[in-house]
Amino acid sequence: MSNSPEIIKLQALLGDYPNTAPLKKGEVRSPSVVLDFADVKTPNHAFKRVVRDLEFDVAELAIATYLTAKAHGKPLVLLPVVVRGKFQHESIVYNAGRGPLAPSDLAGRRVGIRSHSVTTVAWVRGILQEEYGVKPSQIEWRSGGLEEPGRHGNYPLNLPGDVRLEPIPKDRALSDMFEKGELPALISARAPSCFDRRAPHIRRLFPDYRTVEKAYYAKTRLFPIMHMLAVRRSLAEAHPWLPSSLFKAFLQAKQRCLSQLNDQAALRVSVPWIMADVEESIALMGEDFWRYGFCENLPELERITRWTYEQGLSLKQFKP
Repeated sequence: MSNSPEIIKLQALLGDYPNTAPLKKGEVRSPSVVLDFADVKTPNHAFKRVVRDLEFDVAELAIATYLTAKAHGKPLVLLPVVVRGKFQHESIVYNAGRGPLAPSDLAGRRVGIRSHSVTTVAWVRGILQEEYGVKPSQIEWRSGGLEEPGRHGNYPLNLPGDVRLEPIPKDRALSDMFEKGELPALISARAPSCFDRRAPHIRRLFPDYRTVEKAYYAKTRLFPIMHMLAVRRSLAEAHPWLPSSLFKAFLQAKQRCLSQLNDQAALRVSVPWIMADVEESIALMGEDFWRYGFCENLPELERITRWTYEQGLSLKQFKP
């Protein structure tokens, strides 16, 4: 095969994020790959098209969804490009109508989740168990649509025998049940509407979640991975240079993004103290606080591959 790869055009699924914007805007280009981005506003709603229909050549994909799909034999390979990362303590909200709630108080209570296989829920379950001593088997899990009835996971699960998971009624949504106190707590990457409109008694389990999440990182050095980059295996095998070319392009886009964050003359995010946030992130996590690369993300990959297996999301335990 020639050392100079041919130029190929790929169908791509990718959300609008600061670290990928230079690619989508054409400010960063690969010399060997042209990405044709699908017009999809919410990529996670298209994950079924990624893993079941194999509709895209390159796609953003939640890490837990990828591991579940891989265990079912889906021909996708993963690149160490962290499209989305997110600390998870802020994802837990509770109804304070019956008084305050501590993390340990979740044991024995019903907790709403959109799906058992959602990446945010996988991270939160692991954190609750390892940091607060609350095992998944101690919680009564209730799954369903966050705002709309009838939404459930795409893959059958192999749950441990002591885990209790039941769907909510088909005509109900989690946010409504949560606001009415039928579910004491809720775990969701996206805050429920009742929280957004400041409904009475709806609060975060960790009010000062930023301090808690910083302490979690200082202790574990883990920045939870949400979405990474998947490529159809047939393409990676037909074009062995392709994964490296894609990685380099996404890395260049991220580096451009981070350099723009330091441009005080033209702020890229309309937040008054964004520079203070950047400086604080660097002080805690280092200059490369949004890490790409295999070794750079190995601790997170080891943790999430173990947890997805232990929690019954993946039929196999993979090693990164």
